[in-house]
Amino acid sequence: MKNVMEIGIDSFAARFSENAGTAISDKDAMVQLLERIEHADHSNLDIFGIGEHHRKGFLDSAPTLILAAAAARTKRIKLTSAVTVLSAIDPVRAFQNFATLDLISNGRAEMVVGRGSFTDAFPLFGYSLQDYDELFTEKLDLLLKIRENEFVTWSGKFRPALKNQPVYPRPLQDPFPVWLGVGGTPQSFVRAGMLGLPLMVAIIGGETHRFRPLIDLYREAGLKAGHSPEKLKVGLHSLGYVANTTEEAIDGFYPGYAASMTNIGKERGWPPMTKQRFLDQMGPKGALLVGSVEEVAEKVLRHADALGGISRLTFQMDSAALTHEKLMESIGLIGTRLKPLIL
Repeated sequence: MKNVMEIGIDSFAARFSENAGTAISDKDAMVQLLERIEHADHSNLDIFGIGEHHRKGFLDSAPTLILAAAAARTKRIKLTSAVTVLSAIDPVRAFQNFATLDLISNGRAEMVVGRGSFTDAFPLFGYSLQDYDELFTEKLDLLLKIRENEFVTWSGKFRPALKNQPVYPRPLQDPFPVWLGVGGTPQSFVRAGMLGLPLMVAIIGGETHRFRPLIDLYREAGLKAGHSPEKLKVGLHSLGYVANTTEEAIDGFYPGYAASMTNIGKERGWPPMTKQRFLDQMGPKGALLVGSVEEVAEKVLRHADALGGISRLTFQMDSAALTHEKLMESIGLIGTRLKPLIL
């Protein structure tokens, strides 16, 4: 089975200052990140995404600034958020930032909007977690209205109303690409389908094929709302790392991944990561895309088939505290060797 899909990288601009052997300054970490985006462009990858976090160890609290710097150093690669925490930002400002990025990049900007996997942005910007769903629903509505209209009339609960207010600049792309980033909440999949928005599914654990019923919900809701099948795109955001051999991939990825997942697990009530659980996730149905070029390519095609076809796949390698050199090598392998096996 052959799929037409975009292949890319998502980064959270993690600097891993506490990990022995990888501690570098914020300045150097940012320099290296921009080098990786430029290398992804040269390696024929289709997209590079920057996340948004507001906690120690991550440098992506202002992702559009990073993407704008990358736009000046790249020629063809699409530049997107991964994801914009829309619940905690003003939609007018978010649209202006990405419209500006679209102009700087000559029409290569996109947004993936979501609620984020961490909640740090809510208290930081004065929002209550009790309004978690209501905030996102209202702000997504306003963002899409701004995308569709130069002059906006709108009212809601969490920001002042707009009365025939123009929003500038306008992006080069019309309509500007907005994807909806989701985890495992059925309502989120249905909402994306009803709105006719492309769907970016973050699958960071478990078995990928188990998300098929949720993706079917998305497609059914979209068709019922009158959207064409071509409009209902599905993307997959996966933890992964590609090396020359499976053994090299395991040796490089597992130590940092285990430490990261164990630390996050302390916040979320997960058990510590073990080598066996990691190897299970590397299995044929597991979510991790870790291994040799050929092994990961075969797994990507299996995942695409199990989910009814996907339009985009992004590798997220920040969770394993890999060195810049290993990340650069993996990006090159994904672009020059893995991508041709999939397309």
